[in-house]
Amino acid sequence: MDLFVNGAKVDATLENEKTIGDVLRSFESTCEQNDAAVIGIKVDDEKVDADSFDSYAVRPLTENMKFEFDVVTKQAIGDAFKRLSTLFNTLAERMEQVPVDLQSGKGKAAGESITQLADNIELFCHTAALSSLFPETYKSMLIDNKPFADFFADFTPVLSQFEEALQANDTVLVGDLSEYEICPRLIAVSKALEAFHDI
Repeated sequence: MDLFVNGAKVDATLENEKTIGDVLRSFESTCEQNDAAVIGIKVDDEKVDADSFDSYAVRPLTENMKFEFDVVTKQAIGDAFKRLSTLFNTLAERMEQVPVDLQSGKGKAAGESITQLADNIELFCHTAALSSLFPETYKSMLIDNKPFADFFADFTPVLSQFEEALQANDTVLVGDLSEYEICPRLIAVSKALEAFHDI
């Protein structure tokens, strides 16, 4: 049996495992003991998802079977939040600068800030989704005294309005939204993530 974790081959010896399900359950148990969670499974290059898990689980093991697991650790989530805290803090400063950039003809710099904003919010949402795999650690995490979902429910309309202002080339509204709506929210995200750095 060949076992790969996040693309790297690891040594593995069978104990009493007889079926694919035995191996999957044994590996998931090991992950739980080590503050990790399985987020993807392949057996012999075929993806195993929630719908196909039961049918795979009953299949007998064969000698040359290949297992690939994508795994995320609680430490990796904490590290990602730490990086994002710094990124959002820097991005808040850049968004505060957007009105000045627009007024001084630095549209390219403003555009780069806006692109970075979109990329980092997407990265944050992905990381926040993964953090839900460790509810005992992250379920109490609030942004500006609100759960993630509520915070972004309030933030999303602002971002939509911001996108519309960009498309309309309404530099005054873009500047106002950057400075007074987006910047304070980015600082709130940064502060919230900073509190969870060292978990």
